[in-house]
Parts: sequence; C-alpha cells; structure tokens
Amino acid sequence: MKSDFGKLGQSFVNFFRQLLVAHWRSLLLLSIGVYLPLQIFGLLAVKVWVNEGGFPWDESILVAIHQSSQVQLDVFAARLTKLGSSRTVIPVVSVIGLVFLALRRWRTVTYLLTTALGSIIINRTTKEFMHRIRPHLWESPSPELDFSFPSGHAMTSMTLVAALVILTWGSVWCWLILIVGSLFVLVIGWTRLYLGVHFPSDILAGWMVSVAWAIGVSLIIKPHLIQAGVITEAPPVEETTLLPDETE
Repeated sequence: MKSDFGKLGQSFVNFFRQLLVAHWRSLLLLSIGVYLPLQIFGLLAVKVWVNEGGFPWDESILVAIHQSSQVQLDVFAARLTKLGSSRTVIPVVSVIGLVFLALRRWRTVTYLLTTALGSIIINRTTKEFMHRIRPHLWESPSPELDFSFPSGHAMTSMTLVAALVILTWGSVWCWLILIVGSLFVLVIGWTRLYLGVHFPSDILAGWMVSVAWAIGVSLIIKPHLIQAGVITEAPPVEETTLLPDETE
C-alpha cells in the first residue's frame, strides 16, 4: 500500500515538474505582466478609495512640475496631450486594424480592437466607480470635467504601445516600438501632470492596468507575432481559423 502511494506521489511530482517546465514562460508572463501590475493598481485604488486626498507625493510632484510652467510650454503641452486621447488613439488603431484586415490577419485585428475598446471601457467604469476629483492646485490651461482615477490618456497611450510591443515581440520592430513608444507614453504622462489635470498616482494606475489588460488579452486571443516581413508573408493558418480549444 505504501509502495503504491509512493509511486503515485512520484508520478504526480514528475507530472507537476514537466508541466511547469513546459509552461514556465507563460506562468512568468502571467505573474510579472498581469498579477504584478494589477497588484500595484489595486494598492493604488484602495489607498485612493480610503483616503480621498491620495498620496503625500501626489501634490509635491505636481508642484515641482508646475514650477517650470511658462506660456509657450502651456500651449505646447495642451496640444501634445491630445495625441494620448482616445479620439487620436482609436483612429490610429483603426487604421492599423484595417491594414491587418486586408492582410487577412483576423486574430491580430480582433486582439487590437478588443484591447483598445476594452481599455476605454475599463477606464470609464473605474472612473465612475472611484469618483476621484481632479487636482485643483492651479488653473489648468486645458481643464477636464470628468473624474480623475485612472488617467484615460495614460491608459490609451500605454494600451496602444503595449499591444504593438506584444505583437512585434522578438522582431526588429519590437525595439523601435519599445523605445519610441516608451517616450510617447512618458511624454503623454508628463503633459497630464504639467497641465494639472491628473495626480501622479492616476498616471501610474493607468499604466499598470493597461499593461495587465494588454498582456491578459494576448494570453486569451493569442495573436500571431508579427515578424519583419509582415507585408509580404502569407498569414499563418491560426490567424484566419479557430484553434481546437476555441471550437468547443
């Protein structure tokens, strides 16, 4: 009896080890790319919910940034911040989606649309739930009237960049998108703080939930990674057909 139980236990240990070895990349991605950002977002949300004043460093960072304000920079920031709005990002995603649709990369198109639209829904829903009032430390050159947490501009810009990085992961395009996209995300975040329409914790929360959402959706829809020759390559079979587990 003990011998049989020992063999059973050993079989389970071998199975468990082999399963972890086979899926360690996905598990690591799930932990770092989804759980960790959501954990940070959750901590920020709880703190904002419990203490409506937010964090001590929120106002101090805003005041420090505001010390560099000048009229020309006000105009520049007010114009630049529009690049991170959903009114700009959604048309960009739509154009990219149409290109991939013409290339018969339907799974990629589905991933892009689901990620972009889902990000907007998450942002609107969370704002209405949290009801965080925007900062009023000075009169903003570009005032906003809705709620503050999390930042919609931070979410839309990060969602776009994160989705494109995921789709081009492992290709030469990935590094270009990662570098340019990171600068874009940081600049959009700076404009929101400079204009005084968001707290730093709003920006950080928007970034975290966007990264988790983009990676989480990719693990479900499983879009085919785009290589350097995307324009000339024929789409892989899984881009236009359902996987076996999706037909059940």
